[in-house]
Amino acid sequence: MTPVPVTSYATINACGLGNFAFYQALLKQQTGLGELGLLDIPFKTKVAEIRQPLPVIRPELTVYDSRNSRVALAALNHAEDGLREAVKSARSRYGAARVGVVIGTSTSGLYETEAAYAKMLNTGVMPEDFYFLSRHAYQATPRFLQHELALRGPCFAISTACSSSTKAIAAGQRLINNDICDAVLVGGVDTLCLLTLRGFNSLELVAEDFCRPMDRHRKGINIGEGAALLLLEKPNKALQQYPHVLSVGESTDAYHMSTPHPEGQGASLAMQQALQQAGLQSQAIDYLNLHATATLINDHVEAKAVEYVFKNTLPCSATKGITGHTLGAAGAIEAIVALLALKHGFIPGTWGLQQTDADCHCRVDQQTLPGQNLHIVMSNSFGFGGNNASLILSSDYA
Repeated sequence: MTPVPVTSYATINACGLGNFAFYQALLKQQTGLGELGLLDIPFKTKVAEIRQPLPVIRPELTVYDSRNSRVALAALNHAEDGLREAVKSARSRYGAARVGVVIGTSTSGLYETEAAYAKMLNTGVMPEDFYFLSRHAYQATPRFLQHELALRGPCFAISTACSSSTKAIAAGQRLINNDICDAVLVGGVDTLCLLTLRGFNSLELVAEDFCRPMDRHRKGINIGEGAALLLLEKPNKALQQYPHVLSVGESTDAYHMSTPHPEGQGASLAMQQALQQAGLQSQAIDYLNLHATATLINDHVEAKAVEYVFKNTLPCSATKGITGHTLGAAGAIEAIVALLALKHGFIPGTWGLQQTDADCHCRVDQQTLPGQNLHIVMSNSFGFGGNNASLILSSDYA
């Protein structure tokens, strides 16, 4: 695969709106986890909920109005990050038909669907203003962004659970590499809803208190919400100084519906594929952002896979103790973690980690490490059904 530059990016999550707020939370180890205010559930847990007001969808696009669309719009509109202007510039330079949109999501508009069905149970009819295809369907959020930005290139969603938005980045790179697009807006958006909260709780994967990635006493995940959007463009000399997507390694071990292969075969293969595609040896990676959900099995398996590929020499950390597990958006949000680490020269700590599990032989940094010379980083995303993806980013591409 040919590397592609990331010319702009933006995020919103429980840490706040914008890249700088996110950077400060990572640097200072300020968690976004807290009490659930959006919904009522019959069990205890912490969540990473977006609490600031969200923008209003303009009247022409109200059929797409959902929490997912509004969260995506908040990231897009954050002026300090300049993503909307960057997309506008790309559309002007390449033409609207040459700019695509690929978004990963697992919940899409489920929040609105649940509310609509709750109303139907009370009244006997669905709300007249509920539009299934433009709110609930996976395609709804990317289609909203396409209309909002007046784009006409390829537009689709990817839903492979927690690897969704990393795979969206891979799809964007392929669209550019195959001369289908000159630029692609990629990323992920997921929002809180009852299905994911109750579903993960039924699987006994939800922690009652704060999650503890890679900790010997970890007891499960904290679910979060957020959006991360990145603009990929076709490579040229003028864009060499921008960070680049070097590769995305993908694998599907298909061992079990919700449990990874016990020896980490799929996870190892994804990391190896990423290295092979980028033409790199394992020692070229300066930092690895772990998927590390804080569940017993997944963290154990990822640690074994990292040990196998990197032989315990690589600095690693996990950031879901700060962002919560944002499911389909996690890969893109953690891609921005990696981009911020490259930009600011630091390795974020692992919030919630107190004592590393004895079975985890890879190096997991508990505290933030500033003043790091980072050039190439990797970020892991592993989803249900063994849908695995490992992303490699570089600080530039000279």
